[in-house]
Amino acid sequence: MSGANVRIAPVIAGCVASAALLATLTSACQGGEEAPPVVTSTAAATTARTATQEAAGTPQATATAVPPTPTPRPPTATPTATPIPSARIAFTSDRDGNAEIYVMNADGSGQTNLTNNPEADYLALWASAWSPDGTKIAFNSGRPGVICVMNSDGSGQTNLTNNPDSGDSEPAWSPDGSRILFVSARDGNSEIYVMNSDGSGQTNLSNNPEYDTYLAWLADGSQVLFVSWRDGNAEIYVMNADGSGQTNLTNNAGIDQSPVWSPDGTKIAFSSQRDGNEEIYVMNADGSAQTRLTNNLDSDEGPVWSPDGSRILFVRWREENSEIYVMNSDGSGQTNLTNPPGYDNYPAWSADGSQVLFVSWRDGNAEIYVMNADGSGQTNLTNNPALDRWTLPRE
Repeated sequence: MSGANVRIAPVIAGCVASAALLATLTSACQGGEEAPPVVTSTAAATTARTATQEAAGTPQATATAVPPTPTPRPPTATPTATPIPSARIAFTSDRDGNAEIYVMNADGSGQTNLTNNPEADYLALWASAWSPDGTKIAFNSGRPGVICVMNSDGSGQTNLTNNPDSGDSEPAWSPDGSRILFVSARDGNSEIYVMNSDGSGQTNLSNNPEYDTYLAWLADGSQVLFVSWRDGNAEIYVMNADGSGQTNLTNNAGIDQSPVWSPDGTKIAFSSQRDGNEEIYVMNADGSAQTRLTNNLDSDEGPVWSPDGSRILFVRWREENSEIYVMNSDGSGQTNLTNPPGYDNYPAWSADGSQVLFVSWRDGNAEIYVMNADGSGQTNLTNNPALDRWTLPRE
């Protein structure tokens, strides 16, 4: 998803949340309600990647049409990645006729439909669906109310927002599990809201007439990153968890997006078009020392910090392909991990940094894969003719 990586990236009970996955969630996913636009690597006027294609499980490169079906590759002997034994992976699949939320074991076994509802249910693109303690899953739904929560076994499905015409989406748990950030258009444009984990106390944090979208909690829950168009183009902002102290960190004429905190909270990785095409940058948490890490004619975007902060995953887009790369946090050692033809996207680290989950179209449809951190052992976990995608990890 050029400009929309994000994060997906699979939901594993043993993984670190991926980079921001910026895409429009349209009527195909929200039961007829179209969400306000969110930032992409095109100008703000054209905002998000075509969500109909996202909802259909088809990735996009910048300003391109639906990508062609990848040419099938002959089978090759590859090492098998060793999964984390205790991990569970949540994902979205339409294998039962509409989008539903599933879980599976780390080796791909035990794939189970949790939501089993006639309306479309799907995981957030920008944040982990799992509560920090792993007992609950927050999700977007086409059923009235839009944002729901359930126990990790699918029981206790509860409507939190109860606002069917609001475009509420993208729930993100606070680090202590007591609050949930989300995006809503209930006040006429896209804003960042917060609520208690039971749905009470819904409050507009950003409260600005321009689009505010994308969100990421600081690890201690004290601050929130978001993207805003209030200055005429997409900029990265930070605010306190109560909405105070809203500050433009990037303050640049180019589109800045996909911000993610480093694990220690001292740095922010992001993508920017300030130098003519999408590249990965890093800056200090106060916006100082903005530094370009990638320098490529292709589009580089969707940064994801490793759990120890030493490496960054990202997606490099070419005209008819996208690949998952890794580099050191200073930009050195840029390495293509996936390599084969076909779209590979939505990367997410395992909690110990030894593995990477991702979504790939190499088999002709969207499937969830795992590989070792050096790119070896690439294994199809879902292996289903349906579209399996839009997943995010839980530590």
